[in-house]
Amino acid sequence: MFHLLDIIGTIAFALSGALTAMSKKLDLFGVFIIAFVTAVGGGTLRDVMIGRTPVGWMLDLEYVYFICIAFVLALVFRKKFDRLRTSLLLFDTIGLGVFTLIGLEKGINIGLHPVVCIALGTMTACFGGVIRDILCTEIPVIFRKEIYATICILGGIVFFMLKKFNLDNDILYLITSLVIISVRLMAVKFKWYLPTLEKN
Repeated sequence: MFHLLDIIGTIAFALSGALTAMSKKLDLFGVFIIAFVTAVGGGTLRDVMIGRTPVGWMLDLEYVYFICIAFVLALVFRKKFDRLRTSLLLFDTIGLGVFTLIGLEKGINIGLHPVVCIALGTMTACFGGVIRDILCTEIPVIFRKEIYATICILGGIVFFMLKKFNLDNDILYLITSLVIISVRLMAVKFKWYLPTLEKN
């Protein structure tokens, strides 16, 4: 289940990056690069921080292949994604839920404190999108009033609370990712925002 979620997250974020790049009318190379960094950016930062080098995607080309597949799918079916914002939101949200889990698990595997694990999960989920937005000249979603990183933190708290009940790992992963995805979609639908700070 964990490996499957990793693949789903990689494809989802690659599609999110490709759709963002196409909305900015970048060329083929630009679309591929944005798709690539969106998919692996957060994981690369996480691996560097925990001293796991070479980073994951350099050791397993499977990730590169799935990013290429997502890139091709985005190109072939770009006209099907007529509701671009909806498609982008969906793929970005799936990636958010899945990559939070991956970051949490990486931290647990090397014996880090739960608070640090949650931070790693949040970085894994969010920083690919941060790089994507910066390269596409957008203010990153994580820094806007839209609820984004906060949902990853919530997901991490839910994960460790459920872990105390000794649930099967597959069920634990599934529930946590569904919580993150559901809260994110509801936040967008019902316009839940964090308050913005303005200079007087």
